[in-house]
Amino acid sequence: MFPNARYKPLTTVIQPFRPSDSAPRVRIETHGCKLNMADSQRMAREFVLAGYAIAMDGDAPDVYVLDSCTVTQVADRKARQSLARARRSFPDALIVATGCLAQRDAAGVEDLAAVDLVVTNREKRRLTSMVTDRLDVSLTPRTDGAPPKGTGLLLGRSRASLKIQEGCDQVCSYCIVPYVRGRERSVPQEILVQQVARLVDEGCREVVLTGTQLGSYGFDLPDANLSSMLRRVLGETEIERLRVSSLQPGEITPELLEVWSLEGDGRLCPHFHMPLQSGSDPILTRMRRRYTREDFVAAVGQVRSALPDVSITGDAIAGFPGESEEDHRSTLEIVERVEFADLHVFPYSERPGTSAAHLEDVVDLHDRARRAAELRERASRSSMKVRQNAIGAVRPVLWENETRAPGAPAMGLTDTYLRVRRDGSPESTGLANEIERVRLVRLDGETLVGEPV
Repeated sequence: MFPNARYKPLTTVIQPFRPSDSAPRVRIETHGCKLNMADSQRMAREFVLAGYAIAMDGDAPDVYVLDSCTVTQVADRKARQSLARARRSFPDALIVATGCLAQRDAAGVEDLAAVDLVVTNREKRRLTSMVTDRLDVSLTPRTDGAPPKGTGLLLGRSRASLKIQEGCDQVCSYCIVPYVRGRERSVPQEILVQQVARLVDEGCREVVLTGTQLGSYGFDLPDANLSSMLRRVLGETEIERLRVSSLQPGEITPELLEVWSLEGDGRLCPHFHMPLQSGSDPILTRMRRRYTREDFVAAVGQVRSALPDVSITGDAIAGFPGESEEDHRSTLEIVERVEFADLHVFPYSERPGTSAAHLEDVVDLHDRARRAAELRERASRSSMKVRQNAIGAVRPVLWENETRAPGAPAMGLTDTYLRVRRDGSPESTGLANEIERVRLVRLDGETLVGEPV
């Protein structure tokens, strides 16, 4: 476990805590998707309930946890860099690697000199006990199951991320996620209602429902689907804002949109994240996506017809094997037609174990980068148009918990997922975790400026 001789056995690096010592402090860094954020926030809760404390800014942690991503080669590199930086910054801390990179390449991560403990996705539920055993600490767990307020359970966020399902049975040719998250399984509705109600009791104003394939929610449960689950959460809790993190075009149905229009009006955020990946039908087929370019455009039109104020965000991959310049132009054209409020663009990255990694007609790395840049430029124009069209509107904004310099204006997100900076008086101090109606008055770069109504 310690391949480099300069790293000593753990017991000589981290001294056991005595009952009279303050609680050991944990810092959790999260990479990648909202599903990882949901896992990280759950881990934070479990640590606090076990008797740990979440490290505040400026604190040197006793335990550093990286919840890693492995969706691209860049994600792998960022994970390794973060682990090395943590070892330099916190030489006496227990350095723990978990998440998707740890699941995909546990042996490789274990060989990193910076890492003391590797916890795979399948072991995440035991992470707290594994850390406790490794530290040999004496803790005082909270027997009431209620963490004290102000303990940083949301890890600097104002929004709670809540996992409603995990895993994916729809194995796209490029995607490593099914291999690191497993088969699809849903969290029972009763448990989700209880979890949202608990978050409301703890002061949470917005919950983001996350998963790998949210539209498949409930297929493995009796009398359950995404629509029925949303209705139950809305009807049985007092959550003010509920956001669904991602849906596929084929999962958009009139029944689902009715939930936004009826029970969810004013509470279900009018924001749909719909992964595009490509605007070329031949490439979508090679990717094993279950829609065509026109299916995608039709689904966007269906959403906008039902919810005129909605914003659409998405993802796209540039330079997939076999992608021609004509295929690339097809994607550029769809991006312009859809007018995304935001589009995450990734140059294609080979992932070991996926079928696309065996395709031979690979696109040159330079062309992948160029096409990604062109997609980002086209998407940026659409994004600016969406924001300019929003000027003059009044939207509810959830101000964030992020630490700001004294006197700095509050920053937050509208229900439509547009970033807003607060302007005007009174001073914006003390607004963290508050929802305020603001008029969007101008654009400063890519950030809207809002004044309280």
